[in-house]
Amino acid sequence: MDIQTSQVTHQPSQRESLESQLSCPICLEMFQKPVVILPCQHNLCRGCASDLYDSRNPYHYSGGIFRCPTCRFEVVLDRHGVYGLQRNLLVENIIDIYKQQQESGGEGRRNSDVTDPPLKDKDTKEPMCTEHEDERINIYCVTCQTPTCSMCKVFGQHKDCDVSPLQSIYDAQKAELRSAVDLLAAGNSCIQAVMAQMEETCKSIEENSQLQKRRLGESFDMLYAILEERKAQLLEKITQVEGEKLGVLKSLVEKYTEQLQASINLKEKAAQTMEKVNAADFLVSGKELISQAKEAAKGSNIQRPEPGFESMEHFTLCTDDVEVILYQMDFGQGDEEDVVTEEEEEEGEEE
Repeated sequence: MDIQTSQVTHQPSQRESLESQLSCPICLEMFQKPVVILPCQHNLCRGCASDLYDSRNPYHYSGGIFRCPTCRFEVVLDRHGVYGLQRNLLVENIIDIYKQQQESGGEGRRNSDVTDPPLKDKDTKEPMCTEHEDERINIYCVTCQTPTCSMCKVFGQHKDCDVSPLQSIYDAQKAELRSAVDLLAAGNSCIQAVMAQMEETCKSIEENSQLQKRRLGESFDMLYAILEERKAQLLEKITQVEGEKLGVLKSLVEKYTEQLQASINLKEKAAQTMEKVNAADFLVSGKELISQAKEAAKGSNIQRPEPGFESMEHFTLCTDDVEVILYQMDFGQGDEEDVVTEEEEEEGEEE
């Protein structure tokens, strides 16, 4: 027997299997002496068996009868009640040997337990059940979505609910939150890339605007005072369009800056929550953070300007035809000659 338990000690998977075999199906902890064996060969802590036989639990039947919580075998008790059940000394001895070998592991064993889940850390102050002050919270009610203790499952308000080990729910929700944080990080990277692109677009708009203003100025300089009013109108129009485009982009940049900051704050909050040692405290805020993180990740649909939004080419002014016309204009002299010629033609026709 010593050899077998020694092998279990050196192989974590076998140790966990042995611990599960030595755990009471009611309190989910390692059997507390004295351990009684039922006729169906299943074991219970005597204290748990006494609670199970108590009139408050749903397995109690009149006439000194209760059912095994593992296989539902009907156990008939004599006048001594649960104290008339036979003690399982073999299981008690195995538990004693196992605990002795656990304690004799020394400093090396304590170092190897550093990576154990927080719920197994004996130094961690574990929360206690408010309904049963002597019971620690060690299971999770899947139906009610709340941590609870084994006594609440057997006797209390969660007796008809589906439950699961607290550690497994803790690991699952922590993994889910980690995935949500990864989605947030990916969304933040996308927002940062779009913001950088928008900043470059703003610079391009400003540069193109300056270029068009310079071209427009050169064109109007050739036309002098005749086109000064038109020049001012077009300059105002370009400035207006520039302001509208910059306003749209700056509004988007401001929007995504707020969204990015909110995502960063949520990511930091999630990281701090994942660092919490206590699983029950984590589960209080973990589910809400998961929902917030997923909702924030869904909101990462980035609105971008249309292709060529920064272009100002439609303000390019072509003055070739106007220059030709201006070069041909003689400031009314040509019109006066045309009038004289028409008058002479009319006189010639009358003669």
